[in-house]
Amino acid sequence: MARRESWFPHLFDACVWMAPVPIAGLFLWLLSDLIIRGSGAFWPVDTEGTGTRSVIVIAEQIIHFLSASPERAGRGGGIGPILVSTGLILTVCMSVALPIGLGTAILLSEFVEEQNRFGRLVRRSLDVLAGVPSIVFGLFGNAFFCRFLGLRFSIAAGGLTLACMVLPLLIRSAEEGFRAVPDSQRQAAAALGFSRWSTVFRIIVPQASLGIVVGLILGIGRALAETAALIFTSGYVDRMPRSLGDSGRSLSIHIYDLSMNVPGGNANAYGSALVLVVCLVVINVSARKLAASFLHREVSHT
Repeated sequence: MARRESWFPHLFDACVWMAPVPIAGLFLWLLSDLIIRGSGAFWPVDTEGTGTRSVIVIAEQIIHFLSASPERAGRGGGIGPILVSTGLILTVCMSVALPIGLGTAILLSEFVEEQNRFGRLVRRSLDVLAGVPSIVFGLFGNAFFCRFLGLRFSIAAGGLTLACMVLPLLIRSAEEGFRAVPDSQRQAAAALGFSRWSTVFRIIVPQASLGIVVGLILGIGRALAETAALIFTSGYVDRMPRSLGDSGRSLSIHIYDLSMNVPGGNANAYGSALVLVVCLVVINVSARKLAASFLHREVSHT
């Protein structure tokens, strides 16, 4: 028994340290596969046969791919209109989801008791919505936003549908972040004469910023990678959108179309997928840095 007690903690520590290795390895394998297979979309053809390519030429090829319009059903050209449509859809989604999500999370964590019947009903509804397949949200968005509200196939309809999808993740993550703040800080703020809303916005929100960022990143990740819901709401058109009422093709739909419906489109499909992953990484890092700086500024002011 003593011998087992001597090696078991070391084995447990080794398992804990090794647990993240498969996750990191899977990400590196996925990223390397995208870089290798998607390099054809960025790497210019060596027409002179020298085996070397100028850095300036490579940079021009990357800029061309990110700004040009698709050609030959996406086999050539770039993804400029696709990126604009994706950015507009994501902007509409987050503009609606953030205020509603944070407001609901504040209500559930600060103003409604955990055992309250209304609070339990809302939380259970959010948990059910989080597990609803995206195709169901797409059919709902098509019936409600596109037809009932008359938005038709448009960027606005796609963004509003995605907002409905990301709200459960955002609300639950933000609520857990608010509940993780110790009650002693609320009591200290009350003792200093802070109003309840001042306590929420000056103390609770900065302390829970990391939880909010987690929900934000999960929501953005789901919105950027969504395909089924947007096919039925934002549409399939790959031209440059002129307004939120125009139809627009998101980056995920573009990748799906090139890989499944366009022969010879694999190179641009992998290049688009690489751009999507890079966007997710940039958003993740930027959101975490903004949350850390916001928390540091608010704590230093208080």
